[in-house]
Amino acid sequence: MLRLNNIKIREDLSDYEVLKLSIKKYKIDESDITKWFISKKSIDARKKDDVHYNYSIDLNVKNEKKYPRIDKVKEVTFPNIKSIKKTLSKPVVIVGAGPAGLFCALTLVESGISPIIIEQGETVENRKDTVDKFLKEGKLRPSSNVQFGEGGAGTFSDGKLTTGINSPFCKKVLQDFVKFGAPKEILYISKPHIGTDNLINIIKNIREYLISKGCIFYFNSKAIDFRIADNKIQSVIIENTSSKTFEIETSNLILAIGHSSRDTFEKLYNSGFQMEKKNFSIGVRIEHLQKWINNSQYGNITKLKLPPAEYKLAYHSPTLNRSCYTFCMCPGGVVIASSSNSKEIVTNGMSNYLRNGTNSNSALLVNVVPEDFNNPSPLAGIYFQKDLEEKAFILGGSNYFAPIQRVEDFLNNKKSTFIGKVQPTYKPGTTLSNLNSILPTFVSKTLAEGIKYFGTKIQGFDNPDSILTGLETRSSSPVRILRNNTLQSNIHGVYPCGEGARLCRTVLCQQQ
Repeated sequence: MLRLNNIKIREDLSDYEVLKLSIKKYKIDESDITKWFISKKSIDARKKDDVHYNYSIDLNVKNEKKYPRIDKVKEVTFPNIKSIKKTLSKPVVIVGAGPAGLFCALTLVESGISPIIIEQGETVENRKDTVDKFLKEGKLRPSSNVQFGEGGAGTFSDGKLTTGINSPFCKKVLQDFVKFGAPKEILYISKPHIGTDNLINIIKNIREYLISKGCIFYFNSKAIDFRIADNKIQSVIIENTSSKTFEIETSNLILAIGHSSRDTFEKLYNSGFQMEKKNFSIGVRIEHLQKWINNSQYGNITKLKLPPAEYKLAYHSPTLNRSCYTFCMCPGGVVIASSSNSKEIVTNGMSNYLRNGTNSNSALLVNVVPEDFNNPSPLAGIYFQKDLEEKAFILGGSNYFAPIQRVEDFLNNKKSTFIGKVQPTYKPGTTLSNLNSILPTFVSKTLAEGIKYFGTKIQGFDNPDSILTGLETRSSSPVRILRNNTLQSNIHGVYPCGEGARLCRTVLCQQQ
């Protein structure tokens, strides 16, 4: 297979028209091509007077020797997954049906093992109805919400498919998403995303596939205890929404519990699991008009029909020795209520696939470290989060309305009294406030410095009418469940994985 790189396209063309221009550039006879596809598509907006797409095209030809100067594609092969013994006397149990849990289940069924999946929330279809009701009426269901339920917290986000690791399995994950209904373009665009609207159907398809392979799901069922003997897992005790309990014996328990299962972390800690507190970040959501971001990133010369623009920014305060950065930027999206506990406010960002909303938003975060918690417990970060979220609940009016503030007022440390050009998107409602009153001083000061600095990078970022919504506290897990070089915790047969363990990668269980 050959790869045609650096194909610059400055007009809106069909894929076939891009191919025609590509083979013309490389002097390839179309009659020689037996197969072709787009392998990369990105936007180059470094020069505002020359914004263009940059493509790579992969193709098979009848005789590669005819084109000796064209790059060959290096074949990507997936490493062999360690074989799993299939004569298990007890079922493999996965706690959590988020991305780590679901992809772990997919990997297991490929090896001939059909696990049991325990999820305290609802199926993704029912969960959507519950979330919609909360956004409309402000009635929270603690067991099923934006944080908990099939698909995990990322379902009601943007469906971003990004990672900092370089692994051939990244491609396999994308291929699996396409297999279950994701748009094929995620295989080649530079910043792939799926969108919440697509994710709901995709996750349902994954579940139905797993069930067809013999997997068993228990929804509305929570792991409330763990039976351990001789430092080995014996069983997990489950309670459903009817307060009925049952026990599942297992020698292989995978913990994919997410970053917000606080009572589960408590139970694990009290059961003797080794954990440690860790760095994470807190801050706010910032909203702009999407047209401001588009104009700053793309300029106003290009005639291309470009997608809503994104950004990724970082700043380090030399005086405060703290970092401020943007995270989970949602073009054309909304700020969504993400509370999972009563009388607490948590925010996140969400976009549908088209990203066609009026506003953009992103998390605006500052790093916190264990020394900030003033508590030696491994769970100290959880308590730190909880305190801030409770203060945000009170500041917002104690009714799940979020406290908001104009950027100009935040920088001047005064309560906002009106809303300007940017209308907040958070539901069920908002309350004009002064977010400085509940944020730690080092966070407020670092945010202020960061906003001013980012205004020099993105025109309009520090617009006085930009809206800050508080608080964003769940950017990552505040606790890490420790595991050894066999991927197990200190309790034999228990495999922490995903964001809840702050490991962010699915693991395979192996019979020891």
